[in-house]
Amino acid sequence: MVKTYTIGMRVPKDYFVTQGVGESDITIHAGSYHLALKDAGVEMCNIMTYSSIMPAIAREIPKPLLTHGAVMETIMAVAHGTKNQLATAGIIYGWLYDKKTGKKYGGLVCEHNGNYDEKEVEKRLRASINELYVNGFSEQYDLKDITILKQSLKIKKNHGTALAAICFVNHEIPVL
Repeated sequence: MVKTYTIGMRVPKDYFVTQGVGESDITIHAGSYHLALKDAGVEMCNIMTYSSIMPAIAREIPKPLLTHGAVMETIMAVAHGTKNQLATAGIIYGWLYDKKTGKKYGGLVCEHNGNYDEKEVEKRLRASINELYVNGFSEQYDLKDITILKQSLKIKKNHGTALAAICFVNHEIPVL
């Protein structure tokens, strides 16, 4: 008889943050996007993207050595543009703490990208995280320790990409 286990949902644990830009006269996906991933130091990974929630156990670590071909799960903002445009990508994240106990509940993350400057992206990021906080978390939790990542590129070639990312490197998996 084969022994089996029932496991629960994976919970992302350790992460690092990174940013990058890339330009290409050829294309976006196999051009400027790949070069932005290279600038960010994650081009050797297969990128998957999450929505925007951080678990309470998540902790930032220095970027580790990555394995070529590994799957990297991320929360990523990516802005693409063409020659003479500005491409800006940004991420904002903060941590929710229970107002009564002070215990960390988890975090909120918002991404934004567009063809405008970092000041405008930051304004929109702050509005987004505030909207999430006020409409679901503000009665029970305080939002603290806010971090903003921004990356911009004034594109000189035919295609350009700017990105900012939270990159998860491991998970906790409960055995049920």
